[in-house]
Amino acid sequence: MNSDASGTALVESSIQERLVALRTRAKSDLPLVMLTAYDFVSARLVDQAGVDLILVGDSAATTMLGYDFTHEIQRDELLMLTRAARRGVKSALLVGDLPFGTYESSDDEAVHTAHEFMRAGCDLVKLEGAGLRLSRVNAIIASGVPVVGHVGLLPQAARTQSDLRARGRTADGAAVVLHDALALEAAGCSALVIEAVPAVVATAIAKRVSIPVIGIGAGSGVDGQVLVFHDLLGLSDGHIPKFVRQYANTAEVISRAVRHYATDVRTRVFPSVAEEYGMPAAERQLFEETTSD
Repeated sequence: MNSDASGTALVESSIQERLVALRTRAKSDLPLVMLTAYDFVSARLVDQAGVDLILVGDSAATTMLGYDFTHEIQRDELLMLTRAARRGVKSALLVGDLPFGTYESSDDEAVHTAHEFMRAGCDLVKLEGAGLRLSRVNAIIASGVPVVGHVGLLPQAARTQSDLRARGRTADGAAVVLHDALALEAAGCSALVIEAVPAVVATAIAKRVSIPVIGIGAGSGVDGQVLVFHDLLGLSDGHIPKFVRQYANTAEVISRAVRHYATDVRTRVFPSVAEEYGMPAAERQLFEETTSD
């Protein structure tokens, strides 16, 4: 085995060991903490705060790039954000969302995209859905890339705001979510994200599967929680889902600081003498003599 291959094997072994440790911890009732991050600064801050997993989510489409829906983000856009986030992460496992349109058409395409995100610095990749997607999951895992599944609400399928509604609120709908979760576990997923389903359904799934179930809008009976960075910090605009808890109003802090800065500039309070660069007296005199009329 050459040195590059040996190094890759060691990294993969280390990731698998960490995944086993996280699974053991989560199932022993110490929930996992997951949060999105989309660039060097946000990833560095989130990592330093001690979360377990960081998701470079396709939610960057709406939070960072101004799109209306997550399916609009492009592969190259999310890869760029992933590489930036990787540079800020030292401890947490980094999970990369596979963007819509980059894994659905064939197993080969799915594997190619997954490997692009691994080269960008991911430890795992995430993709939405089961059913026809199970073949893609199988192929990616067989290629050596750990996968996080995603069931319940699948935002990449949304084309209108009304599509972003809870799933599994009928017995039949709940059975579909459970079936998908079990199928993804059987396919070899390392973890599951379950989004916007009744708590009773998510709790039942967490009890049925051996892999960690990380909820977002899925109640407290799962093995961990994930939120969007911008939602948690009060940076999001427009409709905020009911499952979001805002821990800070950072938008107001930023807005207040910018307004203060603008006032200081317009009144010439900024910059002050203390914020200027000086010049030796002799050099200043020489300069003034050469520029005087």
